[in-house]
Amino acid sequence: MDFQYALQNFSLNALADVLIVAILFFIVSLVLRGTQAMTLIRGMVVLLGGLALVSALFNFTALQYLLTNLLTVLAIAIPVIFQPELRRVLDRLGRTGLWFNRTPAEAERQVLIESISAAAERLSERRHGALIVLERNTGLQDLMRTGVSLNAQVSPQLLLTIFWPKTELHDGAVIVNRDGLIAAAGCVLPLSSVRNMTGPKLGTRHRAAIGISEVSDVIVVVVSEETGRISIANAGRLITKLDGARLRTILTALYYGERPVNLGFVARLREAIQAATGRNNRTQETQKNL
Repeated sequence: MDFQYALQNFSLNALADVLIVAILFFIVSLVLRGTQAMTLIRGMVVLLGGLALVSALFNFTALQYLLTNLLTVLAIAIPVIFQPELRRVLDRLGRTGLWFNRTPAEAERQVLIESISAAAERLSERRHGALIVLERNTGLQDLMRTGVSLNAQVSPQLLLTIFWPKTELHDGAVIVNRDGLIAAAGCVLPLSSVRNMTGPKLGTRHRAAIGISEVSDVIVVVVSEETGRISIANAGRLITKLDGARLRTILTALYYGERPVNLGFVARLREAIQAATGRNNRTQETQKNL
């Protein structure tokens, strides 16, 4: 009966009304996607939806009353909770930059990977420390605000300049956003929560690289200031002792994460590196015993 009533009262105005509401929800989802606010909203929807379902199934009057009044309170609280996000939405609307986060095309990705790899090789030769974060699905806007905004094209020359030891930004991380641009430099990253890490002694850069990869899907390229070694952090793991060719291979495999063959190659490569590291350690122990 409700479906027949809806058909009888269908009009172009009703269709336009529904489309406008849907577009508004879509725009809000685009703005909040990849931010910590999106995680909070998802948790609120799951909690309130579960409570509403339970109250409807079992006819809990008190719970229904609570939810009704809670929604009224949330209508006032949400603008306060999400005040930074709402300000960014209005700012982006004023600059007409709201529509669709563009991901780099394949050719642009290759140029990006080549630029980062070339810069890492030269930084390694000079033993200049570096920390380069590649944003993927998880948004890093909160971390970008801890650094200096750049929005510049990625190039080896710019990365070498940023990580020159006598510059102001060399101690922080460079974040490359989903558009393939250097969004910010000198950013502060969370350190890993793991206290006892296996392998060689890790500095602050390596712990920061592992830390941000533990809480997001980023790819982090690290160049050690002490040894000049190049490493990659992803999913809370660190792949060390890389040269330029291996760095390009692993970056390509991880950046095109939708290809399972490449990911399998990375897993095999990681196992081979760990096995080689283990053999080297055993050889050193044997020599010490002799």
